[in-house]
Amino acid sequence: MADVATPAAEARSAEETARLETLAASTIRGLTIDAVEAADSGHPGLPMGMADAAIVLWTQFLKHNPQDPHWPDRDRFVLSAGHGSMLLYSLLHLSGYDLPMEELKNFRQLHSKTPGHPEVHHTPGVETTTGPLGQGIANAVGMALAEKHLAAQFNTDDHTIVDHYTYVIASDGDLMEGVSNEASSLAGHLGLGKLVVLYDDNHVTIDGDTSLAFSEDVGKRYEALGWHVQGPLDGHDRGAVADAIRTARATVDRPSLIVCKTTIGYGSPNHAGTSAIHSDALGEEEVEATKKNLGIPTEPLFLVPAEATALLKEQAFRGMEAQCEWQGAFNAYQEDEPEQAADFERRFSGELPDGWADDLPTFEPDAKGMATRAASGKVLGALVPALPELIGGSADLTPSNKTKTDDMRDFSREHPEGRYLRFGVREHGMGAVLNGLTLHGGLRGYGGTFLIFSDYMRPTIRLAALMETPVLFVFTHDSVGLGEDGPTHQPIEQLMSLRAIPNLPVFRPCDANETVEAWKLAIERTEGPSLFAFTRQNVPTLDRETYASAEGVRRGAYVLSDCEGTPDLLLLATGSEVHLALEAQDKLAEDGIATRVVSMPCWELFDEQDQDYRDAVLPPDVTARVGVEAGATLGWYKYVGLNGQVVGLDHFGQSAPWEEVYDDFGLTAKAVAEAARAAVGR
Repeated sequence: MADVATPAAEARSAEETARLETLAASTIRGLTIDAVEAADSGHPGLPMGMADAAIVLWTQFLKHNPQDPHWPDRDRFVLSAGHGSMLLYSLLHLSGYDLPMEELKNFRQLHSKTPGHPEVHHTPGVETTTGPLGQGIANAVGMALAEKHLAAQFNTDDHTIVDHYTYVIASDGDLMEGVSNEASSLAGHLGLGKLVVLYDDNHVTIDGDTSLAFSEDVGKRYEALGWHVQGPLDGHDRGAVADAIRTARATVDRPSLIVCKTTIGYGSPNHAGTSAIHSDALGEEEVEATKKNLGIPTEPLFLVPAEATALLKEQAFRGMEAQCEWQGAFNAYQEDEPEQAADFERRFSGELPDGWADDLPTFEPDAKGMATRAASGKVLGALVPALPELIGGSADLTPSNKTKTDDMRDFSREHPEGRYLRFGVREHGMGAVLNGLTLHGGLRGYGGTFLIFSDYMRPTIRLAALMETPVLFVFTHDSVGLGEDGPTHQPIEQLMSLRAIPNLPVFRPCDANETVEAWKLAIERTEGPSLFAFTRQNVPTLDRETYASAEGVRRGAYVLSDCEGTPDLLLLATGSEVHLALEAQDKLAEDGIATRVVSMPCWELFDEQDQDYRDAVLPPDVTARVGVEAGATLGWYKYVGLNGQVVGLDHFGQSAPWEEVYDDFGLTAKAVAEAARAAVGR
């Protein structure tokens, strides 16, 4: 696309083009200065330092159409250094996105479209939510992976409908964070050649020069990770940046890193190159001096000269032309490959195919039962062929997580059509890559590891919830029931801490059929992620003619086993401990205590139900209540009341066969019955 010129561009001399590039870069710097001053908050340094390189990318290479920010074959641009958000907001505004000047003037203000860090679904043209450093570049790895996979799935010898790049601007801080290295290592291993990263190597962080804590040769590290590396080059030399991007685009077997040496706060006479301009407003005197130095009038504020948008608008026009050409190519594809074309459109619309759930298993009653992780694997066995958009893997725990079906081929350099992702021991990177590939569109990512390692990937889970990205997080070995691996691997507080994340339903099913229902709900959910917590140990598969239907999972909690008349006591439980509650119910019946057992596989869904339903399940006048869960008791009191009883664990586990651990810690039907008797005063 960079080689396609508009008539105006064809008639323009190199000198005139350079003048317009300088004007556009200066305009970005001026808008940044004014927005940060108006907000008395923000990070002016990076936008001022990377304006030249960004102008090159956005005027010569980036394939995008401001009139349709969601066009499937657009290039993706990720500002991983999200603190420099005014760089992106300025580029979006000047290119013609629906981001009017009033929004730039309201930078970092309540309800504006220009929050302190870019937020996907909030500002047109923003591809992912960035700010927590390292996440953006890791998301971009997922986007590049998605492009490569979809191209392998949909392109034919006669038709190319998936062919785009993913570009990133990353900072020193991004490349210090461990998550970026995890994801970059995977990108190098997989040969994601359409991933191009511009590294803003300005040697400054908030504390000062990066030499305080960071002395490695980043370029050499990335070469070792399997990347094509160029530079260091002068990031203010636009010709050098353009040449490097061309070379990167032509390097198809490896992702590319372009090391751009820049001056943070470029143009500021007194603060450029120092930490003083990283995240602080310049102040009135320095603003005046900087604008004078850059040739920007001090008045009016937020000045955008008419010519400043010329190159950016021309590139946006070329993007519109490219989309029109793509639509023509897609129309031809529809004629030749109607089923594939319909599937492509369905996937990018987020709709599920007809009959996707028809082949999901139903499990017969079985006292021995199976681990819910095993049931999850069988559910995936039905989902993978029914949902071609489903792609995922495990962080080196495939046999334990049961995340690979028999007919799934590994995604690799040689087989990008493969749908199973070998993430290696990179939990945090896995989560960020899954977020990126799901945000890309056309795919639905899932990934598995042990529940204890949710601690390693909590930032990416939180961001998925914040971004309303429907990633599927599969966690197994959900309690001290994992046994001999001991307290280092036995989760205690993880369930409660994950339940504290907004917009994140946490499913902990009690048996195989609840597992099926949990997966169905998660697949249907499009407004955010879902999280599963599955057992290592076997649990009985309940007889649903004796007990309530597992469809009760849809309400988050339901009456699994009731008594005659009004109950004296409510036993509330999740997961494997539901079976302890059922055993305790029988023991209590011998004492004449009428007991209701409530299965609560998803607290978040239950809390969303209307008050009448919640009161029907948990009658307000039945105050004798016991919660049962092999984990931290914090949180249960909102259901059992401050005077209620909770059978749980507020201490770490120990290494032993799981049955012995449960017995030693009082996770038994006998202990539940004793707590119940105490609750009813008997």
